[in-house]
Order: sequence, then C-alpha cells, then structure tokens
Amino acid sequence: MSLSVRLAAFIAFAWAFGAPPADAAPTALPGDSLYQLDLALTDQDARSAPLAALRGKPVLIAMFYTSCQFVCPLIIESLRRVDNALTPQERAQLHVVLVSFDPERDTPRVLNATAVERHVDTSRWTLARTDASGVRKLAAVLGVQYRAIENGDFNHSTVISLLDSNGRIVAHSSRTDGIDTDLVQAAQRELAKH
Repeated sequence: MSLSVRLAAFIAFAWAFGAPPADAAPTALPGDSLYQLDLALTDQDARSAPLAALRGKPVLIAMFYTSCQFVCPLIIESLRRVDNALTPQERAQLHVVLVSFDPERDTPRVLNATAVERHVDTSRWTLARTDASGVRKLAAVLGVQYRAIENGDFNHSTVISLLDSNGRIVAHSSRTDGIDTDLVQAAQRELAKH
C-alpha cells in the first residue's frame, strides 16, 4: 500500500473518531492517558490507526470477542443502554469502542458482520482488533482480566470504562443486568464539557 493511500486511510479513520485536523497543534497527553499506549486498532472497515486517534471526544470502551455467546452480548447491550439514555446531542459527541480479545478470528470482515448483526451505529460505534500484545496492554490498563481456554473461548471480566477526551479513565462499570445510572451520569458530565 502506498504512503499516500495509507495516509488517506489514517486521516479517514482519525476523522471518524473526531480527532483534530492534522494541522492543529497537538497538546501533550496526560501521564495517565490510555492514549499513551503504543498500539494500533483496526476497525470493522479494515481502517487502522493508533489508539490515540480516539482523542477529542469522550469514549465508552470495553473488550469482547465476536464468537462469545454469553457475556459479550450483555456487554454490548449494557453499552447500548447507556448510549440510549443520552440525548441525541450527547450521543453525537460520544464514541463507543469494543476491542476484541481474539485478533486471530476477529478479522475486519467478522467485526463488520457482528456490527450489522447487532445493529450498531458504525458512525459512532467501532468494533476493533489489535495484536495480541495490544490486547494484553489494553486489558491491563482497563482492569479487564481474561484468559484463553482450550475450546478457543475466553474467560473474562466485564468492564466498561468511560474515557475523557484525553483518554483518562473517569468511570467504570461491571453491570450487565440493567442500566448503570452512575455511568450514564458520568458520561453526561464529560459530554457537558464539549
């Protein structure tokens, strides 16, 4: 892939996440920002960009894998409940990101099929993958515990994190049994800053 094609793909991916224009003067990231992690995400449309491309808007982020039949659909529904509790104006300023534990099987094509199957708004929701090293780093920083089991599935904790526009964790939730009003209120507080 030529440099110009890669650059165009990166710019499209960054704009999809609401990143500032390339000519905007970048400010230093806070020391506790997730965006300090050196990892790349590839989304459901096979666009790749660094995790830091998410900078600029609040983000709800969780980890999952597409072949999960039990907990991961509950994580997606929990994210949807928080998203639906916001006003249309608030939703327009929020990104929702799900990063796979299973980069071997969760190709962009599989992620895209899952987005369609789950009826997620891919203008604001991103299903992504990173390499195995990136999975470990991101899980550690988000406080997600996971391990692969023999049948190819994963045992994992359910953690949804809210990041501020600079990638700092401002709230967590492990609820999958209903709406977490504390998480909704935290999202509203962050969104009110924009």
